[in-house]
Amino acid sequence: MTQPTIVLVHGAWADASSWNAVTTALRGRGLTVLAPTNQLRGIATDAAYVSSFLAQRTTGPVVLVGHSYGGTVITNAATDGGDVRALVYVDAFLPQEGETVFQILGGSGSAFDVPDPTVVFDIAGYPGAPQGDAEAFLKPSAVHEAFAQDLPEDERWLIAAGQRPITLSANTAPSIRAAWKTLPSWAVVGTEDRVIPPAVQRSMAERAGSTITEATGSHVSMISQPQVTIDAILAAAAHAAA
Repeated sequence: MTQPTIVLVHGAWADASSWNAVTTALRGRGLTVLAPTNQLRGIATDAAYVSSFLAQRTTGPVVLVGHSYGGTVITNAATDGGDVRALVYVDAFLPQEGETVFQILGGSGSAFDVPDPTVVFDIAGYPGAPQGDAEAFLKPSAVHEAFAQDLPEDERWLIAAGQRPITLSANTAPSIRAAWKTLPSWAVVGTEDRVIPPAVQRSMAERAGSTITEATGSHVSMISQPQVTIDAILAAAAHAAA
């Protein structure tokens, strides 16, 4: 059997370091792990970048993993580059064609589904932005209370300080593809997730026919409860290698 390469795609307000515990454990199992940058500019461009990365940086079977908005990216990237055999979603979006992030969160009870987004986000312009677009940063209070509430305080402050913003347009653009329709998938649901409520995660995962496991963790359960994510990836890897 050929062991698959594990490719980990981070979400908004994060970077590849959010996968450190998972990466270390998987490498300890002898697996090749790559964690590319998610550009957080928009679904089409972010998916194209990941697809290009898969095509150029992997050989053989791939397990493609996405956290949060990274789930949207892998859903759109998986069938356009590399030999992706399985998908793993961690506290993530599993959109249908035409769905947007904000549409999925609307009316869900998410801490980010608020009438005044400036309560949660700091909005800033960026060079070269299309008309009306901007970047959204998480306010420190949102990190502490909704995004990573189960991490130690020092780690929450590190997230707030080093976060990579996502564009508003990335959250309002419709998903183009739904790779979970043709690829087997696994989903880790954070039961204390205040960003994508657990019921929303389960609904999307059930629609996709995913194998669902639960982590008693926040939106960053792969940091606070990494073993659940590790186990889901190992199960997907076993399938991909078969």
